Amino acid sequence: MTAKRAKTAKSSVSKLFVLDTNVLMHDPQSLFRFEEHDIYVPMMTLEELDANKKGMSEVARNARQTSRLLDEIVTGAEHNMARGIDLSGPSRKLATGHLFVQTEAINGILPISLPTAKADNQIIGVVMYLGQKFPERPVILVSKDINMRIKARALGLEAQDYFNDKVLEDTDLLYTGTRELPADFWESHGKGLESWKKDSRTYYRIKGPLCPDMLVNEFVWQEGAQPLQAWVKVGAGKTAELETLIDFSHARNAVWGITARNREQNFALNLLMNPDIDFVTLLGQAGTGKTLLTLAAALTQTLETKLFSEVIITRVTVPVGEDIGFLPGTEEEKMTPWMGALEDNLDVLNKPADTPTGAPGASAGHAGTYGGDWGRAATMDLIRSRIKIKSLNFMRGRTFMNKFLIIDEAQNLTPKQMKTLITRAGPGTKVVCLGNIAQIDTPYLTEGSSGLTYVVDRFKGWAHSGHVTLQRGERSRLADHAAEVL
Repeated sequence: MTAKRAKTAKSSVSKLFVLDTNVLMHDPQSLFRFEEHDIYVPMMTLEELDANKKGMSEVARNARQTSRLLDEIVTGAEHNMARGIDLSGPSRKLATGHLFVQTEAINGILPISLPTAKADNQIIGVVMYLGQKFPERPVILVSKDINMRIKARALGLEAQDYFNDKVLEDTDLLYTGTRELPADFWESHGKGLESWKKDSRTYYRIKGPLCPDMLVNEFVWQEGAQPLQAWVKVGAGKTAELETLIDFSHARNAVWGITARNREQNFALNLLMNPDIDFVTLLGQAGTGKTLLTLAAALTQTLETKLFSEVIITRVTVPVGEDIGFLPGTEEEKMTPWMGALEDNLDVLNKPADTPTGAPGASAGHAGTYGGDWGRAATMDLIRSRIKIKSLNFMRGRTFMNKFLIIDEAQNLTPKQMKTLITRAGPGTKVVCLGNIAQIDTPYLTEGSSGLTYVVDRFKGWAHSGHVTLQRGERSRLADHAAEVL
């Protein structure tokens, strides 16, 4: 009886979360993400939603979506406004708490130093009022605005960030796509070892304690007297199958004249050049070779092996400094200033070759072999005719067939935008996402909630996708040292 009463008392004191506008504009579904707890929407939040609803930006779309959701919840339940509207119906049992909308004027709560004309301060005033009205309940402000949370805490109020959109709390736990095998790997996994050869690759079937943790297309490696680089073809079970890799660090396997300079680059090229892999994610600091390797693989498979009809490159147009305003010209011309990285990499890929004609690695990429500057210019024109630069703004409703789609600076995409882009892929299309989650320029996106983090986590272990985190910078000793000390 006592235990039952204690349980009832515990469940009766649910938390009351006051939602700031930026939470709803970041994720309209946040209305249903607070489980058994109640949520409170201040009048100022509704005002700000109304002010931000116009336009075609992601924020404006989310503001309109939130207004529609609120309209669905409130319609027919107007008499329950003061008592709270049950969310279990509209949320399809996702949330069992109640929605409260501010129905009364709240005045004279804030300290004189905080001007009430400011929307943030009015929402803080609502939190203070609710704290006094329900002293027995935890009243918590939820906001993505750091300064607002600091202000609230300075006034003795509880404030939190909105965590529900975070894929991972700690990005150090993000899947790297690679695994170093322990020194005693063959002793602990060699019992009943099976090995066979097929198409110049060696396969191993192993049993042991690491097998359940091995994911499909995860790369495994071991240094030592008998170095091993392989990837998992069957995993997450009692047995695992490993397949040795193509060595792209050797000149005979050069991709458009490019060879892998380190272990992770070799892993990346194995993913990029494998026709069975439809989706590739490459993470890494500046200068690790993400764009160069991807372009080399794209050009080889488009111009030489004719696996794809053309290369499509898109990137998020978030400027690092001040925006440069409207740009004249076509979609392609408008995107040109954002594509400096593409130009730099094409210059590298189209440099005159050091290898003589017919030598391993001599290809159309080595224009210098076939007639100096003229050949080089002709090759550049051919390459440009097969590379299309597209803006993200016009991606909705499109289907790409037999294309090599490169999404650059993917860390600046929200999970929703990432879904919109990846679902453009039609038959025979390969999608490659490149980015560095330490360089996010989009407001309200963090390393944990970026669309790139989201897809790396969701796609791991799928047979037709692969991921590699590139570790070593290969740009120059100056760039490496700068990345280290600055």
